[in-house]
Amino acid sequence: MNELTKRERLKQKIESHLRDLARQLVKFDTLEETLHYLMDSFWMDFTSDFVAILLKEGDQLIPKVWRGETLQVKHTLHLTVDPDSRLLQDALWWPNESGMSDSDFRKALENEKLSTWFTVPLKEREKTFGICIIGFRNFVPLIVEAENYFVEFGRDVAVAMELARDKERQKRKIKGMEWLRENIFPGTSIEHMVEKMVDRAGKGTMAAAASIFLYDEKNNCLIYQPPSYGTFVSPDNMVIDNESNLSRLFPYFGKAGGEQLTVPLVVNLKTIGILHVSGKQDGVFTEDDLELLEFLSTHVSMQIENARLVQNEQERRLRLQNIMIHQQELVKKTIEEESLYEITRTVSSIFGYSVFLFDRLLRLLSHHAMKEEQLSLPNLLHLVKEHEQQIRQIKSDELWLQLDEGPCYVSIWPIIGGGRQLGYLAVFSDRKYWDDVLRLTVNNALNVYAIEFIKQKLVMDTREQVKESFMNQLFSEKIEDPEKVVQYTTFINWNVYDSHRVACLSVKLDMEVERESDLIGVEEKKSRLWDIMKMALSNQDQGVILTRKGDEFILISRVTNEQTNAKAYWQSMYQQVQKIAKAEMPSCHVYLGVGGRTERMEDYYFAYKQAVQTANLIRLRYPEAGFAIFEEFESYSLLHQLTDHKISTIFVQKKLAPLLRYTEGSGADLFHTLRIYLSNNGSMRETSEALYIHRSTLQYRLDKIREILQIDIEQAEQRFSLLMAYKLYDLLDMSPPQIC
Repeated sequence: MNELTKRERLKQKIESHLRDLARQLVKFDTLEETLHYLMDSFWMDFTSDFVAILLKEGDQLIPKVWRGETLQVKHTLHLTVDPDSRLLQDALWWPNESGMSDSDFRKALENEKLSTWFTVPLKEREKTFGICIIGFRNFVPLIVEAENYFVEFGRDVAVAMELARDKERQKRKIKGMEWLRENIFPGTSIEHMVEKMVDRAGKGTMAAAASIFLYDEKNNCLIYQPPSYGTFVSPDNMVIDNESNLSRLFPYFGKAGGEQLTVPLVVNLKTIGILHVSGKQDGVFTEDDLELLEFLSTHVSMQIENARLVQNEQERRLRLQNIMIHQQELVKKTIEEESLYEITRTVSSIFGYSVFLFDRLLRLLSHHAMKEEQLSLPNLLHLVKEHEQQIRQIKSDELWLQLDEGPCYVSIWPIIGGGRQLGYLAVFSDRKYWDDVLRLTVNNALNVYAIEFIKQKLVMDTREQVKESFMNQLFSEKIEDPEKVVQYTTFINWNVYDSHRVACLSVKLDMEVERESDLIGVEEKKSRLWDIMKMALSNQDQGVILTRKGDEFILISRVTNEQTNAKAYWQSMYQQVQKIAKAEMPSCHVYLGVGGRTERMEDYYFAYKQAVQTANLIRLRYPEAGFAIFEEFESYSLLHQLTDHKISTIFVQKKLAPLLRYTEGSGADLFHTLRIYLSNNGSMRETSEALYIHRSTLQYRLDKIREILQIDIEQAEQRFSLLMAYKLYDLLDMSPPQIC
């Protein structure tokens, strides 16, 4: 009975001591003071040989304070522990805990020469702080019934530790705010902020190195932002694919317990970078270290982002100022320089990229390549040729084409002036570096090119007007001042006395297009097409004179250019013209009439008239041929020489006017039927097939024609007269109102 009473008294004494100790622990302001007081109290009141307090950091138990004659505790009790281990949940008593005979923890205490020990879990609800160990070198009988007292005491200690940590946090926040006021303030440069921040992070966590990486949205990567703290080797830019990629790059991203620690820099829920420390001088990075980095991140991220925005804005403003300077320089080039190459070279130096200038036919006019860029010009020209249709369709936005030579692109920009496509600008660059400022620079360059193109066109138009004035004299029936014509032709290095041919180019739009467009619109389209043809033909054949007389487009070529085959030469010329016309205006048709040879200055008028009449004949009678030489139509040539306009008109009126008048009234195309009938030598079968009508329908029409004209169309003499009337009708380019 006395032994039982003594045991109860001892239990009450332990319980009372633990309660008093718990009340004392809540008075301390720091965790270190709390832990030392707890250790000293167990050491003195339980006359123990070993006392240690181990705190949990991640999945590690790390000795924080200990007492006893030992030198190995720092290493032997630095253990990896499972979060669900009994060591963190219950009070353990040795040697009563036979189930721990093979555990690492028991072996570690055995190495400390402890024969009796017990542990107290420092835990409050779901949060575990660590354990307290009390050990004896000699065997001491333990009161197992006091286990609950120690478990409850562990909860009280955990509360006291949490209170001490809260007090430390408050003090650190106060010091942190004081540090912010002293070191971080509006207007501070981003380099200064980073320097102060990494210095604070490195020293505050006792890290060997600290650095900051900022997120580059354009390249989707983290870029090292100097300066750094401690021994740090700047890595290459780190590409960020997704959020999980950060955890792969930084294993201890947002969590303590490792040899490195990383926290995000966040502004308005958007990650702008990371703060990274590594090389803990003593152990691993703790929750307190994580808390410090998070504090720095919370209070400095916004200032860093603001500083970066200010820096970007300053750079942007400087670039805009440079744009204005470059714009003035380019405008000055257009005034002082006649060469497009000088403008292109200046534009290339402004961009820092290779630049290529094309005309509207995608022919290279000038280019300037940067030495460091390995760009093959033939490959570029092949790429442009391959995507010619796409390029021609761009109106305002640019077109990006990727080169096979690497990750770089060629951007094609249309040069537009006065509502017209004047040319194209190609820039060899990396697409990801293009921003609004660079696009604005391009727009300025495009405007300068447009001005230069328009300026050159005005000069050319003035020269063309002078040339047309002299050419109009050359094509007059009577040349008023032959000497001036000779002087001008000599000025343009053209010998008017050489034998030439004059060709007339006729351009006709589809009827639907002409009806939809007004007269000015149709003429503007034709003039634009003629400008393109002049540019193309002038570059291909320097010996061809291109001019205009009224509505006709005129080509003059030396007879020697024909060599031995005039038809082949002019057919090739027509094919070139047709290709250009179809590329620019698919709805148009071109007809080329070639006049006779000239031997004297006076012959140009007749050659011109022959060319015009041949073009009209081709358009009206042989549109599928597209071109012809005047001599090919011998009957027309003879009629041209014998024609008296008044007599010819009366003749045509007499033969064909009754038929035309009847045709307009009835709607039956008797005029066309008779033409086809005569062309087929009076063959009923061939005529009905050509007109796509039945033989009986044709017979009815022919009977009607006989009735209207009051002649027998079977007689050879009458047929000859009617056929001559049709030829004169075509030759003189008559219309029904003129003869009705």
